[in-house]
Amino acid sequence: MTADPRLELTPTGTGCADGCCADEKPTPAPDRRRTLTRRVRLLVAATITYNVVEAVIAISAGTIASSTALIGFGLDSVVEVASATAVAWQFSAKDHESRERVALRVIALSFFALALYVTVESVRALLGAQAADHSTVGIALAAVSLAVMPVLSAAQRKAGRELGSTSAVADSKQTLLCTYLSAVLLAGLLLNSTLGWWWADPVAALVIAAVAVKEGREAWRGNHCC
Repeated sequence: MTADPRLELTPTGTGCADGCCADEKPTPAPDRRRTLTRRVRLLVAATITYNVVEAVIAISAGTIASSTALIGFGLDSVVEVASATAVAWQFSAKDHESRERVALRVIALSFFALALYVTVESVRALLGAQAADHSTVGIALAAVSLAVMPVLSAAQRKAGRELGSTSAVADSKQTLLCTYLSAVLLAGLLLNSTLGWWWADPVAALVIAAVAVKEGREAWRGNHCC
């Protein structure tokens, strides 16, 4: 049987930055690598564009409604922009593998910064019993993100895994996190708006912070490749 011309086997220790996939998957041939690299760049550009818009809307609506969860969601979008920018910087180099570790560190630190801010604000909201107002814009934004983010994440994760790029896969996890956070945010906003459960908003924000810490630790260790 003729082997797939797009792929060629390479020795152990190549492929992923930490070598985690080298024993299991062949490394793409040069032409295929160029195609995958272009794909990752386009997906990163799309992610940055969407998240800039998302951040502006979420932070503005969250400030108006005094919603910690909505502001935290907007800040997560800022973190996603930082994460995607780090990957874009990495893939702007011809030898993008050499920038892998730095990109992963930026992604991890972005997660940790988000978690710290959201935790502090959530605790303040809970202790002060500050009720968030209804936000139609926030509910609509969460619903749209719940539909868009999984598509972007799946496409980048597939390309990143085939390319053997830990940072590209880590960034796709960042995008996938936005899907989970959209669901949590939507639930919190709806519970607050329909049942008057004011505490649902900061609790939803704490869930966002917990997931951010988990993803930050994985990015720091470089555990996203396989």
